[in-house]
Amino acid sequence: MDDPDGQLVKRAQHGDRWAFEELVDRHQHRMFTLAARVLGSPDDAGDAVQEAFIRAWLALPNFRRGARFSTWLYRICLNSAYDVRSKARRSEAVEELDFADPHDEFARQELSGELQQALNELDEEYRVPVVLYDVLGCSYREIAELTGVPEGTVKSRIFRGRSRLAERLGTAAGSN
Repeated sequence: MDDPDGQLVKRAQHGDRWAFEELVDRHQHRMFTLAARVLGSPDDAGDAVQEAFIRAWLALPNFRRGARFSTWLYRICLNSAYDVRSKARRSEAVEELDFADPHDEFARQELSGELQQALNELDEEYRVPVVLYDVLGCSYREIAELTGVPEGTVKSRIFRGRSRLAERLGTAAGSN
């Protein structure tokens, strides 16, 4: 499989920290976007991404180069986001972030408050595929690998997720 990160991964697997830093630079924005959309909070997303990169560095010797590095990395990021959310729920110390706040720079840069609120209201089974496809540009195959469901299910969840977003926003859902 042709992986644009292949050479850097190989060097990082042999202990080249600069190569791993380059991989971090390449993927940190997309990972942050994914975690923020799953968690609804830039602070929690930052924690999840930091944890994901630590996990990736520690697990890098076990990475099989037959798979795409980005897919493997995004799976780790999703798992880290789920762990952060679980910890927050257990402690009940995390306040919800109001993405409709006009002073929130994150919301202005990424998505409107109304759309983020609608995303937050989607069930996770729809929110994650929609974010991976529409925000991060992952393919159906990559999303299937990340979520562990068949491609047909991914397509269906994206369609249903978009439809539910459109209902909440009062607009027509996009189609593929």
